[in-house]
This record gives sequence, C-alpha cells and structure tokens, in this order.
Amino acid sequence: MGKFSKSGGREMPELNTSSLPDLVFAFLFFIMMVTSIREVTPKVSFSNLPSATELTKLEEKSLVTFIYVGKPNKEYRAMYGSNSAVQLNDQVTQNPTAVYSYLEQAKAKLKDDRRSLMQVSLKADKETKMNIISQIKEELRRANTLNLSYSARQGKKSD
Repeated sequence: MGKFSKSGGREMPELNTSSLPDLVFAFLFFIMMVTSIREVTPKVSFSNLPSATELTKLEEKSLVTFIYVGKPNKEYRAMYGSNSAVQLNDQVTQNPTAVYSYLEQAKAKLKDDRRSLMQVSLKADKETKMNIISQIKEELRRANTLNLSYSARQGKKSD
C-alpha cells in the first residue's frame, strides 16, 4: 500500500568536529588581540583629573613612565592614611623624594640612545595639593628628566 515505511526511526547525522580546533584557535586569537593587560593596579584614586582644552595623545607608550598622585583607595587608607600619596608602579609612598630613585631605575631599563626620549606622565587628582606636585617636579629636575606631561580630561573651549 504505502511506498514509505514509518517503522524505521530517523537517526541524527553525526556532527563534523574537524573544524572545531580552527574555530577555538581563531576565537583565542581574537580574545588575545582585543584584550589589554593593565600593567599597574591603581592604589590611589585620580578619578577627578583636571580638564584641558589642548590635548595630545602620547606617541610611544614604551618610553612613558607614569606617576600617580591622589588619595589612597579605601582598602589602602589604613596603611597610607587619607592624605595624598604618590604611586610609583605598585609602591605607594607619602614621600615624593622616592621619585628620583624610581626614575633612575626606569632609565636603567632603557637603551642609551632612547633615554633622552623618555617621558614622564603625571596623573594627579584635581584635589592634590600643589606642594606635592612641585616636590615631584624638583625630583624630576634632579633626575634630569625634563620631558613631563600632565594627564587631563577634555574640557570645553571658552571663546
């Protein structure tokens, strides 16, 4: 009577997994390319950066040494107090004179011909006292590191 028989169950065809390693590798490569690794964990807050109208991006970040100035985060206030502190890599200090040795170590890591191109970027909170900033600038002069830039947020131009 019927040409088609319903007695046999339909089987699901097997999944071809031969291209799965290629997909996993491509996904892993994509994640590696779009992810940036934070070099320093901020222990001081500098979220309230000053605003400026004429900003430029830093060109070669491998030659930039960052100095962070601000009040210690909540988890570090018991250790460093609530006054402004200076963070150099992962070390926090209340004494800006430590900037000199920090810069000398940073210069030692660079090749001789690249040392003159080294630049210091100062990320300071807007509420930081100018006394600390001027002490850091004195230490920069003492270390003969005169290329200094200040981090700021884009402000509105006033006509």
